[in-house]
Amino acid sequence: MTQSREFDIIIWGASGFTGRLVALYLFNKYGANRGLKWAMGGRNLTKLEKVRNEVANKNVSLVIADSNDKVSLLNMVNRTKVICTTVGPYAKYGSNLVEACIESNIHYCDLAGEVQWMYKMINLHHESAKINGSKIVHACGFDSIPSDMGVYFIQRQAKAKRGIIAQKIKMRVAAISGGISGGTYASLSQVLEEAQKDKIVYKVLTNPYGLNPINEQFGEDKSDLKSVVFDKASQSWIGPFIMASINTKVVRRSNFLSSYSYGKSFRYDEGTIFGKGFFGRIKGMLSTIPIGLIMSAKHGSLLKKGLDLLFPIPGEGPTNNKMEKGFYNLRFYITLEDGANAFAKVTGDMDPGYGSSSKMLAESAVCLAKDKLPSTGGILTPSVAMGDSLLIRLKKNAGLTFSFKY
Repeated sequence: MTQSREFDIIIWGASGFTGRLVALYLFNKYGANRGLKWAMGGRNLTKLEKVRNEVANKNVSLVIADSNDKVSLLNMVNRTKVICTTVGPYAKYGSNLVEACIESNIHYCDLAGEVQWMYKMINLHHESAKINGSKIVHACGFDSIPSDMGVYFIQRQAKAKRGIIAQKIKMRVAAISGGISGGTYASLSQVLEEAQKDKIVYKVLTNPYGLNPINEQFGEDKSDLKSVVFDKASQSWIGPFIMASINTKVVRRSNFLSSYSYGKSFRYDEGTIFGKGFFGRIKGMLSTIPIGLIMSAKHGSLLKKGLDLLFPIPGEGPTNNKMEKGFYNLRFYITLEDGANAFAKVTGDMDPGYGSSSKMLAESAVCLAKDKLPSTGGILTPSVAMGDSLLIRLKKNAGLTFSFKY
């Protein structure tokens, strides 16, 4: 990959709500040109200038392009080593940018949790990105870094401390504070709309190994949890976790991409803990109602229009105070190869969908731009693309903790 680029990173969509947070984080952490050369990109110069005045200074360059204009995108990506994009839904606005990054032989990271679009990008571009060394890394936010890097961390720890790997991991959301983002809701709506129209998209979403090549879609994992059940691992009632449908597939793709370093019989699932006893079960049942409504709402229906009014729109988000008070606590119940049990925990500060995601995405971009990484190219997962280098950055800079005990 050529190193003679004007910028290390361009934040694409910097005038949007999450893009603004990424720019603010980079400026506060790395300054304008203190060892990291970065720029803010978008299609509207006036909006970009306004946001730059609020979060940075005039030492940060501005780059103008348009998601629907391939030539303008190529002109932009040719100026940088890494594109860091927050412009979603990615199925609507991301495809030309991915293609431009691979053509220009540069790296890319995003916050995509749109399984059907990731599947499309893998089929169209994995081989060409693999050949030229471009790392195209989806899901660099709350979906799916805590899950993907959590499993990566657990497998590294199990190998280092016990000389074996984990055969089964159950991730349970123990606590979480923070609302769904407007961008996340828009992306989820896009996924569901496509699934309702296209049976192939529906099959990808419901296939536990949907992000693996067709001849590598095997294993013992079933579809993600859809009801409230009693969970022996956590000794609690658990229910569906709305991000599981993307997180679990990303973890399984990491296993495939790493030549099955977790083993071909590795199993992984996710759920949300609601507590013990009668009240835990009731809490779980009540909590599944909103998820059920979102998943069943047909595009254009009165139910969908009503839900749209309840959720924020892309570009809208919580106050700084609400973001600062957000957090999450993920527990991992582990069965090692020899049958022994182990336990791990991943925590994050700030609202998962905004504050924490923006820090994880920013550090992913810096990692791709500055760290010495394996030369592997392709449509990759965070753990396969960046491994230990990203783990170090997440712990040091992004407010995440990783712990393991057996």
